[in-house]
Amino acid sequence: MLKNYTSLVDITAELQSGKRTVEGMVNAFLQRIEQYAHLNAFNEVFADEAVVRAKEVDARIKDGTAGKLAGMVIAIKDNICYKGHGVTASSKILDGFVSIYSSTIVERLLAQDAVIIGRCNCDEFAMGGSNENSYFGPVKNFADETRVAGGSSGGSAVAVQAGLCHAAIGTDTGGSVRQPAAFCGAVGLKPTYGRISRHGIIAYGSSLDQVGPITRSVSDAALLLEVMAGPDDFDSTALQQPLEQLNLKADGSPKRIAYIKEALESDGTDAEVKAMLRNTIEKLNAEGHTVEPVTFEYIDYLVPTYYILATAEASSNLARYDGVHYGYRSPDATDLTSTYKLSRSEGFGKEVKRRIMLGTFVLSAGYYDAYYAKAQKVRRLIQQRTVEILQQYDFIMLPTAPEPAFKLGIEEKDPVVSYLHDIFTVQASLAGVPAISLPAGNNTQGLPLAIQLLANHCGEAQLLNFSDYLLNLISN
Repeated sequence: MLKNYTSLVDITAELQSGKRTVEGMVNAFLQRIEQYAHLNAFNEVFADEAVVRAKEVDARIKDGTAGKLAGMVIAIKDNICYKGHGVTASSKILDGFVSIYSSTIVERLLAQDAVIIGRCNCDEFAMGGSNENSYFGPVKNFADETRVAGGSSGGSAVAVQAGLCHAAIGTDTGGSVRQPAAFCGAVGLKPTYGRISRHGIIAYGSSLDQVGPITRSVSDAALLLEVMAGPDDFDSTALQQPLEQLNLKADGSPKRIAYIKEALESDGTDAEVKAMLRNTIEKLNAEGHTVEPVTFEYIDYLVPTYYILATAEASSNLARYDGVHYGYRSPDATDLTSTYKLSRSEGFGKEVKRRIMLGTFVLSAGYYDAYYAKAQKVRRLIQQRTVEILQQYDFIMLPTAPEPAFKLGIEEKDPVVSYLHDIFTVQASLAGVPAISLPAGNNTQGLPLAIQLLANHCGEAQLLNFSDYLLNLISN
């Protein structure tokens, strides 16, 4: 029976004492993955390989040469390249494709002796907030199987939630690590844009995409960030500024915290989510922190700005999937034009095609200035206002999502409604600042609720230290 570990610290103690082995934990995880296969969290499990690697890590633990992540069993989102392994971004157009190189983050994880147990289901090309837009079918929430896991990193979040691995790696473009972590009661971190290399990550929105961990504890999120972060010659957008040493220590010293007033007053925010936020504010005030409301006048422009920019970048990034270079090619194609048309029509799902068309439209002649150029200007205003608030306050606090995990099938009925679920997560993405989602108990139906913190550019150390403190405060 596999113990429900909260952090690697607990695992390490038992591994070093000889009570457990990495091989034993991997085998237990494999049994549990099989038991909960109906949740559809994994697109592929690297069973035999994980066992072999676990034995190697056990040997290194025994001789004292193991890396920082020895004992951590990790799942990766299916848009992260791992040499010799399939990577599909949960799309038919890449079904059967095998990566010829590893992403920078995979190389860094393996170098510190992590065991990668499989690749997780996600919304196709990371486009979605429910994990229903996958060629491999939707992921089910472990707390209530009639509800979504969140997206796009839904498989990664459920893998952690259901105890199918210790931690998982996702990608966050507009909230795709934080929102599924929120729906699944996990910790989800989106670092500063450029903090972690995007080399080997299948692109969606290149100016927004960022890799982030989903874990059971803030300490594991900090450790994974420390391992994955840093400059990379293969990614020109990666920050050259190295990550400061993360000596995680719960920091309860008095802080100034701003909460977005509109999030608490909006009719679209669930009543129990509002109550959770008010309760957290009261607890922080009682502990001597200054928590004050601020107005974010651009809140109504967050989602439209994000979707104009993200779909424009998606239209460009997905042009490479043409049925010629690699991936799916329609068997009915007869010439070059039909190869392009049929392969893309048959290979992409409905939501991906919708976003490609939206992006192509906003970039087209006559509409570029009206939509794309204007959205870039609004993005700058959003970024400036966010930084302005963070110059006066240590953190910005708001819910991660306006409601708990919703029922499966809602997104299919009205995609515009699903886009609005991103309203509280896209601010950090557009501003490029770090943000974290922390579990904040359950509602009356037993569904996880979550609170989100934003910090200033490159402020991960302060964000994680305070998050560790806040998580303890919320749970007591």
